[in-house]
Amino acid sequence: MRLFTLLSAISLMALSTQAADKLPSLNDAAATTETVALYHNLFKVGSDHVLFGHQDSLAYGHDWIGDPQRSDIKDVCGDFPAVYGWDIGIVEPREPDPTIHFVRPSRANMLQYARETYERGGIITFCWHQSNPVTKANAWDLTPALATLLPGGENNESYKKTLDSFAAFFKELWPMPVIFRPYHEHNGDWFWWGKGNADEKDFIALWRFTEEYLRDVKGVHNLIYAFSPDRSKIELATFDKDYLYGYPGDDYVDIFALDDYRDAAPRGDETTPTMDVRQQEFAKSLENVVKLADAHHKLAALTETGNEKLDIPHWYTNVLLKSLETNDYTRRIAWAQVWRNADAKVENVEHFYAPYPGHPSVPDFMEFYNSPFTMFEADLPDMYHETSE
Repeated sequence: MRLFTLLSAISLMALSTQAADKLPSLNDAAATTETVALYHNLFKVGSDHVLFGHQDSLAYGHDWIGDPQRSDIKDVCGDFPAVYGWDIGIVEPREPDPTIHFVRPSRANMLQYARETYERGGIITFCWHQSNPVTKANAWDLTPALATLLPGGENNESYKKTLDSFAAFFKELWPMPVIFRPYHEHNGDWFWWGKGNADEKDFIALWRFTEEYLRDVKGVHNLIYAFSPDRSKIELATFDKDYLYGYPGDDYVDIFALDDYRDAAPRGDETTPTMDVRQQEFAKSLENVVKLADAHHKLAALTETGNEKLDIPHWYTNVLLKSLETNDYTRRIAWAQVWRNADAKVENVEHFYAPYPGHPSVPDFMEFYNSPFTMFEADLPDMYHETSE
């Protein structure tokens, strides 16, 4: 355990009663004690540190698959990420899709990974690359479909069966809290639920129906809901307006999140700004998310980001860490999560966002890891119980 971990725990316990009074409340009034504690502790710990997250960290890595208790992150720095990202789609009833080649852990394995994470004190998040309910193809099939899931729609009954399977899965994890991030990047046009492929009012209605069904009909009370637009469709000059496209309302969202690859790495076109400009815009985007979260009394997080193949030298320190540490606002991003490390041999692709042993970025990542500002799993205080003030 690094020294600042103990100091962080002491700081967490020493927060004033006034600060505690300002903690946001979950939208689910019946949320489990552990779920409320996690939400509050993310708010507290995130005021001084950023938790590091990684997608699919336990299921596979750049050169391996199916090794118990393994992660490319742990192979590099000796510790697991603090936050784990997964896809709830593995629970979704679906036909095999030959166009999807990436590894999908089984339901049993996913339950095992989540329980192991919880026992170690880590944090679990789930997004959902939902199959197109009309064509039964993948999430990138843009056939209009969203309205069919609403009450009265032709696919509403089958949608409720999918949510029934989700409810059963989440209840098996009880009392472990789960941060649920459905219909992410909805302001983009690459998913069937996205802008241009679905009506905004229908998107809002579907989000509300989904949350109400899981919470009020199925009695799932260990979920924290995260709303995560994509930065590529948000202009800095009109950030608040663009960010709030499709916003279902304060009563339906607990976390103001952002998926930001646009600022994290340069684009491959003639208009690409310099990396310095990208980094400055990255910091401004994070600052804007925190300010907007403050206005709605919510938590803020960077739920997806990264530099594919880590071909930008010192990306973790000069881009990610520098952006997160820019000012008092950016420092309050609760966690920052990079995308997955595909198994290069199994998936026949070089698609990774975290270093693996032997990669040239390892020294830079170790500097990121050793920063007093970053937190990994072993650094976390008890996130599932409220601290006395």
